[in-house]
Amino acid sequence: MADSSKDIQLRELKDMITELKNLIKTLQATVDAGNKREEALTQERDNLKEEVELLRKKLFGTSSEKRSADLPGQLNLFNEAEMEQDPAAAEAEEMAALLPEKKRKVRATNAERFKGLPVKKEYLDIPEKDRFCPACNAPLKRIGEEFVRRELVFIPAKLKVIEYYSVSYECPECSKRGLSVIKKGKDGKPHLLYGMASAGTVAWVMYQKFCNSLPYCRQEKDWKQYGASITRATMANWVILNSDAFFRPMYEYFRRKLLEREFAMADETPLQVLHEPGRRAQSKSYMWLFRSGEDGGVPIILYKYSETRAGDNAVEFLQGFKGYLMCDGYSGYNKVPDAKRTACWAHIRRYLVDAVPKGKNLDYGQPAVQGILYIDRLFRLEETIKAKSTTFDSLKKARLEKEVPVIEGFLSWLDMQKPTRGSRMDKAVTYIQNRRSYLMTYLEDGRCSFSNNLSENAIRPFTVGRKNWLFCDTPNGAQASAIVYTMVEMAKANGVNVYHYLTYLLEKQPNDSMSDEELDQLAPWNEDVKAELKRLGKKLQRIINYNVNCQRIMKAYLSL
Repeated sequence: MADSSKDIQLRELKDMITELKNLIKTLQATVDAGNKREEALTQERDNLKEEVELLRKKLFGTSSEKRSADLPGQLNLFNEAEMEQDPAAAEAEEMAALLPEKKRKVRATNAERFKGLPVKKEYLDIPEKDRFCPACNAPLKRIGEEFVRRELVFIPAKLKVIEYYSVSYECPECSKRGLSVIKKGKDGKPHLLYGMASAGTVAWVMYQKFCNSLPYCRQEKDWKQYGASITRATMANWVILNSDAFFRPMYEYFRRKLLEREFAMADETPLQVLHEPGRRAQSKSYMWLFRSGEDGGVPIILYKYSETRAGDNAVEFLQGFKGYLMCDGYSGYNKVPDAKRTACWAHIRRYLVDAVPKGKNLDYGQPAVQGILYIDRLFRLEETIKAKSTTFDSLKKARLEKEVPVIEGFLSWLDMQKPTRGSRMDKAVTYIQNRRSYLMTYLEDGRCSFSNNLSENAIRPFTVGRKNWLFCDTPNGAQASAIVYTMVEMAKANGVNVYHYLTYLLEKQPNDSMSDEELDQLAPWNEDVKAELKRLGKKLQRIINYNVNCQRIMKAYLSL
């Protein structure tokens, strides 16, 4: 029996409803996909905004990592109520309160700033013809002197060429018998093997380049002002050849002394070398820094050049080292077999600082600000404890008592963080979680460092100088830079004059045949070396004063 018109109409309506439902599902899926794309794009936009804000801050903002003081009257994570519940925290605050407040540095007087410089008195006298009383014309009598002013006088350097001749003597009696007995005069001083420059001249080129960051092209212009035409290529050869011949033995000795220590620190920074075999000029090379830790021993600072950042470079340099290694988060240091890594809390704080939204530095509702407060508290405790501790054992005990609760609170806070994927906060949390196993390693020994700031301070002269000379031409030049920078920073760290120490080494000429005991007699921490450099400084000052006096006498003679 044929369906009635109503049945047909009913089926058509049902089919229409099914189609509409499918269309609704399709549209809903399209809307959901659009919403997801919008959320992803919004999140990507927010992440890019964070990156732009971070880059602007890096480019135009202050480089200081100091945080602004808390707003007066505003509570923070470590408020008074929490201190009452945590006696250890209150005691730590009391310890901090006992420390003397940091006062503004008092401006040094002229006598303090020019201490050690020779002083010559110049008298503003009255001509003899005017030494009569204007009232009665009687001769005036000297009754004293009065200080008027003080001037700092700069005496420019002067160049001269010294030609050495050996005087020969012969025995006349032996010559009559057909024998040739000849003696030649010698000064007993070693002479440089590379270039005609004296030890002081080569040391000055090194001092200007690696201490004052003055590239060879500028030094070349400076030499012309003194009347000498010395090309940048000549100066580069002086530095490369003489540093390899006479500084490398000291460099290797310093490395052996560093490997004997139980606490070391490391850092690395990019370097451009133009003519590396098989590499483009734009390839990125690296300058590494390895130094001794805060174990109370003499400071040792070493630079090392390498073509890559591979961790094998650290393994090769630290071969034989057994102890604690403080470094940044670079995973390449994990390859050092017998080193126990410690985390740098300054780097952890730096990631959190970068994650703080613009203008939210004092918003304690921001997770990044909360993490910074924990770390700032650790830094304050560390400063307080070090100021009060007299031994490394007492330092370790105070750290375990005061800092462990703060670290545990920080880790609990860290576990509660669920940042948006791809955000700066997500990168900060990931960075910290990946180094979680190293965060408390420094508590095992009082000689361990809390941060890697010492390494960053030691490598800063290189990074600052790099802005002036921009690149190294050849690998030999880069390696020579590493060696000379080592000698410069070793002199600074041990409190000796850099120029005088470079001159001293070039005159003494260390070599590979010397034993470690002999090389130790040339180290900047040796008291005899320090005394010798002080005498050298006084001797140079006397020579300068003598030359100045000779010039004055000559001018006075010519004016007659």
